[in-house]
Amino acid sequence: MKQQDAYKLMFPNYPDVVNVEQLCEMLGGISVKTGYRLLKTGAIKSFVIARRYRIPKINVIEYLEVGEKSDA
Repeated sequence: MKQQDAYKLMFPNYPDVVNVEQLCEMLGGISVKTGYRLLKTGAIKSFVIARRYRIPKINVIEYLEVGEKSDA
């Protein structure tokens, strides 16, 4: 699936930039601790504003596609 198509189809109910709690929901309900670990290790690219992580939705989709390819 092309990244552009995935962006339109995946997570339509989430904003373009999500917070850690939303990230955890998007990844199937992982724990907040695991979400922070993914961000701190750089597995999912993010940025920090006012000491809070902000994660572009496209970066979550990219992370899932990498996982998809490695499972194949």
